[in-house]
Amino acid sequence: MTKKKSEPEAVKGRITEHDIYLFKEGSHFNLYGKLGSHKTLVDGVNGVYFAVWAPDAEQVSVIGDWNYWQSGSDRLVARTDGSGIWEGFVPTITDGATYKYHITSRYNGHAGEKADPMALASERPPKTASVVHTLKYDWNDAEWMATRGKKNALDAPYSVYEVHLGSWRRNPDENNRYLSYKELATELTAYVKELGFTHVELLPIMTHPFFGSWGYQSLGYFSPTARYGEPEELMLLIDTLHQNGIGVILDWVPSHFPTDAHGLGYFDGTHLYEHADPQKGFHPDWSSYIFNYSRNEVRSFLISSALFWLDEYHIDGLRVDAVASMLYLDYSREEGEWVPNEFGGRENLEAISFLRRLNEAVYEAHPDVQTIAEESTDWPMVSRPTHVGGLGFGMKWNMGWMHDTLSYIKQDPIHRKYFHNQLGFSIWYAFTENFMLPFSHDEVVHGKGSMIGKMPGDEWQKFANLRALYGYMFGHPGKKLLFMGCEFGQVGEWGHDHSLDWHVLQYPVHGGLKSLVRDLNFLYKTEPGLYEDDFSHDGFEWIDYCNAEDSVLSFLRKGKTTNDIFLVVTNFTPMVREDYILGVPRGGEWEEVINTDSALYAGSGIGNLGGVKATGRAWHDRPNSLQIILPPLSTVIFKSKG
Repeated sequence: MTKKKSEPEAVKGRITEHDIYLFKEGSHFNLYGKLGSHKTLVDGVNGVYFAVWAPDAEQVSVIGDWNYWQSGSDRLVARTDGSGIWEGFVPTITDGATYKYHITSRYNGHAGEKADPMALASERPPKTASVVHTLKYDWNDAEWMATRGKKNALDAPYSVYEVHLGSWRRNPDENNRYLSYKELATELTAYVKELGFTHVELLPIMTHPFFGSWGYQSLGYFSPTARYGEPEELMLLIDTLHQNGIGVILDWVPSHFPTDAHGLGYFDGTHLYEHADPQKGFHPDWSSYIFNYSRNEVRSFLISSALFWLDEYHIDGLRVDAVASMLYLDYSREEGEWVPNEFGGRENLEAISFLRRLNEAVYEAHPDVQTIAEESTDWPMVSRPTHVGGLGFGMKWNMGWMHDTLSYIKQDPIHRKYFHNQLGFSIWYAFTENFMLPFSHDEVVHGKGSMIGKMPGDEWQKFANLRALYGYMFGHPGKKLLFMGCEFGQVGEWGHDHSLDWHVLQYPVHGGLKSLVRDLNFLYKTEPGLYEDDFSHDGFEWIDYCNAEDSVLSFLRKGKTTNDIFLVVTNFTPMVREDYILGVPRGGEWEEVINTDSALYAGSGIGNLGGVKATGRAWHDRPNSLQIILPPLSTVIFKSKG
């Protein structure tokens, strides 16, 4: 007897009892291989198997272009194991079919059309349907994958170029359209390689309905946005970057999700993915839902998403967004607007547990990648292993350094001596975490102006200030991150609806800044003394942090071998300081390897003619000293040749 089309068969063996056990336990991290839509063969008939978690549904149908979006045409059946999973097989359809789930709740009769949470592809916005898709791509990055453990290690150089794909570069000849993944594979890769960045970080490329959210209001936790092309074309972009020695980090957002009707919210007529209590489940800052981290199935969903991008897209790291908002129950809430934990505290114990399990799962499956936390508070041990009480991240953004440094650099140089301690303070905590130093997209939006716009003075002083700042950043302990456009002095504030201002590169000050960033990158990644001891006191030593009157800061950077010693000196005033004396630990020649005031970078060209020889005169409690010319508004880096 042939079953009616409205009563599809489950595919035997697709989901096993063990899958259900792991799913309910919160430890099934390959859900994308089980739920969602998958082409398959049943009784000799080709078709698609569908499976979706909707435990409080009364009825679930697959609706799509093949059945004219009519609910009831292709019904799924509920499994009898208490998992809440509905499944079924629809014959004859194949890749490219668009679909949603029509779900009717058992409690209140609520009915809605939902995109598939596990879809591997989605329609291009403003359309919102899921797309049946089988990932098929022949990777050519075997060499990168075999060696990336060394390139992603904590003692490796990390200079990250943060990119929003939709506004990095646009095509003015075709109605200002953004570039495709395929075009970016050629153009973005060549540019990043030219400038010497070691990694690219992509603002969230997961499916997101609102382009103006920059991807941070994600709904497709397993599908890349179709705005730039097919999933395999994103793979091509990543593959091309890898073949050129460039790692890829993805922004990933487990902290909240948008309220769009076709999304995860109120999925089966109940608060399935989000916490039911709005004091825990609704985010006041972003008007979005907050995941229910205490629900095991939600933990399986989120960790499966994280591993999916690492497994299937060869991603080298995940930058986890808005971790602070997950850690604190009172984040952005006034008294009476939040519910304390079981011990009366403000810590979100379920989110903390989730983050630890996330990092354990990632590093167990992929020990050669990194997870990076955007965490803006002083929460302890964010980048320490879970077995010693940490959250288990590999690195953490140093938001304190970023805020203090930008606050300082905005001051008129004549007043900087009164704020000198803002620079020295960062070293007091620099080695408590594995820090990355970020000048990110968040610093060039919402009225904050561009990086060059933050600098005081006339045009020459603005660019000299920014060059000095970047030199100081590359000398300071910690990995580096620059948002696109900051490398050449984008004048206007970043806007997601238009391209970067590439035309300004015709002017020497912009081209000079870009050349400096290139040279800083190549120096940084080829000199172990500037990166391999980023997270240890052993790699840093003050020369003089007390010279507030002259607004001069000087310190040593050291590698693991005695030969790797660098002197970093920054003059944050427009005064030329001749015969400036600094104590150093050894004699011999000290080569001037970077001078941000060089004429090559559109500076004034004041410097030390390539190097200085140390004298035997003791200074700063050291047996030798250098007598240098310190250019105005500059950072000068010397390498010991002794």
